[in-house]
Amino acid sequence: MLIREEMEKYEEEHLSRFASKSVDTRGRERYEEQCDIRTCYQRDRDRIIHCKAFRRLKHKTQVFLAPAGDHYRTRLTHTLEVSQIARTVARALRLNEDLTEAVALGHDLGHTPFGHAGEAALNEVCDEGFSHYRQSIRVVELLENKGQGLNLTWEVRNGIVNHRTSGNPSTLEGKIVRLSDKMAYINHDIDDAIRGKIITEEDLPEEYTDVLGNSKNNRLNTMIHDIIKNSVGVNDIVMSHDIAAAMQGLRKFMFDNVYHNPVAKEQETKAKSMLTFLYEYYIEHIEKLPEEYQCRIESGHSVGRVVCDYIAGMTDQYSVEKFNEIFVPTFWKI
Repeated sequence: MLIREEMEKYEEEHLSRFASKSVDTRGRERYEEQCDIRTCYQRDRDRIIHCKAFRRLKHKTQVFLAPAGDHYRTRLTHTLEVSQIARTVARALRLNEDLTEAVALGHDLGHTPFGHAGEAALNEVCDEGFSHYRQSIRVVELLENKGQGLNLTWEVRNGIVNHRTSGNPSTLEGKIVRLSDKMAYINHDIDDAIRGKIITEEDLPEEYTDVLGNSKNNRLNTMIHDIIKNSVGVNDIVMSHDIAAAMQGLRKFMFDNVYHNPVAKEQETKAKSMLTFLYEYYIEHIEKLPEEYQCRIESGHSVGRVVCDYIAGMTDQYSVEKFNEIFVPTFWKI
């Protein structure tokens, strides 16, 4: 018996009846011979980890642009924290941990440089609009692997595109990632905002901390235990009303006091303007795009969408370098 088949048998015997079993996948868009060692979801996880878009996440902003310190989250460390939380929940509920991990690791592959500021900039200037969750799917279906995409399973792609707040994942594993994403960013963004002296722990509303806890670890512990407790033996991933309401309250507090705080976001206007200039430049000078992007336009993709592909794939540092190369006179750089 192949190792993969042994693992698939293990899933059938030990995972919850609500779990997404590897043998039941809806499959890939393009047929491939199965691996003799890894299940389909393990293979998807590995493809995501090894792709270029995943590596670039280490140089993309989470919340704070160019923070003064080495301990602030990046888009990559955020992704890893989401994965850790999601895997903990999936394992406790005997769901498919490999599927959960693949979705978690791939959910933000389409994020722009400078976080949501970059996303907002491209959404404003592109006639077709821009959103990072749709771009994440575009990355895995088209942009990676020289235009071939990663050919991921349907379940992983469904989880990636539905990780947003308004999303509705079709698998319980995808639902875990959707909640884990929020638990991760609310708590680690509080941690980073405290480190950046934007807020203090004492500034957090007591009506929420009395329910969730007075530290990052305590809050995460409360939320994770609540999800597990309320989702055992149920064909859904749910939180209790009180915990969900407190989490949503903290999320609103963060939007009001951190995400829209002028101190925390003082560089966002500059970043948005820079990406807007880059977008407009490449719209007018498509010959300056790398060859693979020019080929994509020639094959029928719209100019605006391809320019978004190029800019969204940039890291913070690379976008600054391209801006300087195009717009800043050489003698000013000396």
